[in-house]
Amino acid sequence: MSRIGKKPVEIPSGVKVGLDGNTLTVQGPKGNLSRELPSRALVEVEADQILIRPNPEERTTAIQGLTRSLIANMVEGVSKGFEKVLEINGVGYRAELKGKALNLALGYSHPIEYPLPEGVSAEVEPKANRITVRGIDKEMVGATAAKIRSFRSPEPYKGKGIKYLDERIIRKAGKTGK
Repeated sequence: MSRIGKKPVEIPSGVKVGLDGNTLTVQGPKGNLSRELPSRALVEVEADQILIRPNPEERTTAIQGLTRSLIANMVEGVSKGFEKVLEINGVGYRAELKGKALNLALGYSHPIEYPLPEGVSAEVEPKANRITVRGIDKEMVGATAAKIRSFRSPEPYKGKGIKYLDERIIRKAGKTGK
């Protein structure tokens, strides 16, 4: 039995949850999310909570914790939302937002223009060299932040590149002269 899967997901006020077969729909003040859930877990929607039970016919509890985490992330996303903050380090490295595209100058011979996916927004603080990625889908916010970081990952000698705000870069010593 999964410890995480046994805990019920609390539904906050202002959030509506609908279950149609294996498709769960969550509506809240920030938006709507819908996801096809695995059939190996039985989901029950009660008045103010969602219960996840393993399917006795399948004889597996491995999917129970995953299903509970997916549902909890959907409920939190439509009620509060998610955000990831990226920090740009390097001389001449900068970012700006043009419409729904993020323009990045990262020391290459060309600027990088990254169109933001649907449901994800970004905010750029030019003074602090920070990019804040926001959205209601945790998976999409994380994937977008990882894609932006992959354009110029931080290097271990000077720490130049794009890193998460709470990420710690382990520095290496450079060459020593004779």
